Amino acid sequence: MSDKPEILARADGASIAYHRLPGKGPGIVFLGGFASDMTGTKAKALETHCRRRGQAFLRFDYRGHGQSRGAFEEGSIGLWASDAIAAIDSLTEGPQILVGSSMGGWIMMLAARALPERVAALVGIAAAPDFTQRMWDRLPDEAREVIRRDGVWRAPSDYSEEGLPLGRALFADGPDQMVMTAPFPFAGPVRLLQGMEDPDVVWRTALDICERVDGANVAVTLIKDGDHRLSRPQDLARLGRTLDSVTAELRGEEAETI
Repeated sequence: MSDKPEILARADGASIAYHRLPGKGPGIVFLGGFASDMTGTKAKALETHCRRRGQAFLRFDYRGHGQSRGAFEEGSIGLWASDAIAAIDSLTEGPQILVGSSMGGWIMMLAARALPERVAALVGIAAAPDFTQRMWDRLPDEAREVIRRDGVWRAPSDYSEEGLPLGRALFADGPDQMVMTAPFPFAGPVRLLQGMEDPDVVWRTALDICERVDGANVAVTLIKDGDHRLSRPQDLARLGRTLDSVTAELRGEEAETI
C-alpha cells in the first residue's frame, strides 16, 4: 500500500491530497483539526478499523494542511469547509458518517448543512464549533494589532520553530460560518465524545451542541480523564465502538453487545 496520496483538483486551483479506502456503506469521512493532517493517530486508526470491517473510508488534508497545497495563513473555516464538501461530493458515494475532530467538528456541521442528502450521521471528537472568536479574544493585544496591520501573526507552537501562522482571513470569515447561533437542523444520529480534562475545548461545549441540534437522536459521552486529543488506546476503542453502533443503526442492524 502506497503512502503517496491521490489528488483532488478544485476549480479554484486548490489541490486536495487524500487517501480513499473502498468498501461497504455507509462510508466514514474523517475531518481533522486545526493545523493537523490526515496522518494523525485517529485518522490512521480509523482507516485500520474500516479496513478490518470492509467499510469505505476517506481521509484528506484541507488546503494549507499536510500534503495539500496552499498557504495555511490564507485559509479560513469557509475555505476548509468547502474542501470538505468537495471531497465528500466527489470522492464518496451514498450516505456518509462524518467524524470531526476539534475544528473538524465545526467543519462536519457545515458539511452536514450543505449536503443534507449525503450526510447520515455525525460523530464529534472534542468538537469545537465557532471557536475563532474565542481564539481572537484570547490573543494578546499586540498579536491582534499585528494581524490587523500585517495580515498574519505567528503564534508560539511546540511543532514549529517559526510558530503557527494565524491569518486575517481566519478571523474575518469565522462569524459567517457560525453554527451555534440558532437551532441546527439535523435528524440523523449525532454522537459527541468529549474529555473533561480537555484544556482547549471546555466539556460543556458538547452539551451546548446537543442542545442546538434539533433532532432527538443525540448522545454525549463525557470521559472524565480524557484530554483534547482522545487518542489513547481506550479512546480509540471507544470511537470504534461508537462508529460500529452508528453504522449498525443506519443499516437497520442490531449492534453488537459490548
